[in-house]
Amino acid sequence: MNLSEEKEKPKRIPWDEYWMNIVADVAERSTCLRRQIGALVVKNNVIISTGYNGAPRGFPHCLDVGCRRDKLNIASGERHEECVGVHAEQNALLQAGRDAEGATLYVNAYPCKICAKQIINAGIRRVIMTGDYSDTEGLDYLRMAGIELVYL
Repeated sequence: MNLSEEKEKPKRIPWDEYWMNIVADVAERSTCLRRQIGALVVKNNVIISTGYNGAPRGFPHCLDVGCRRDKLNIASGERHEECVGVHAEQNALLQAGRDAEGATLYVNAYPCKICAKQIINAGIRRVIMTGDYSDTEGLDYLRMAGIELVYL
């Protein structure tokens, strides 16, 4: 068989798309009633950590007790302190620790301003996103810090 008769090689998806597919699976572990968010910290094409949004360890999950923010009629992107949940980005950064330095964060929503500050201080260099979020101020923070933002 010569080269012209060889079968065409299967196409591989790009790395960013591959990682975002994993983010979608991670988000399915979320216990939030409003939005299922997943996050992934990747460095040198190796997963450092994952995170999804949900109650802190040992707390009852919103799936079981209901959403405090819904009960208080709080709009998306407002009064984060009223939510018992920990954001996906926060969980991923906590698990990554110092290994997050220089890494890429993949997330299926815009990071809020609280998460943006933590992303900056963790030393994340790139944030790859799908989806959106009602509060875009976090994106402004990330831009001010010189973090590369990519929207797929």
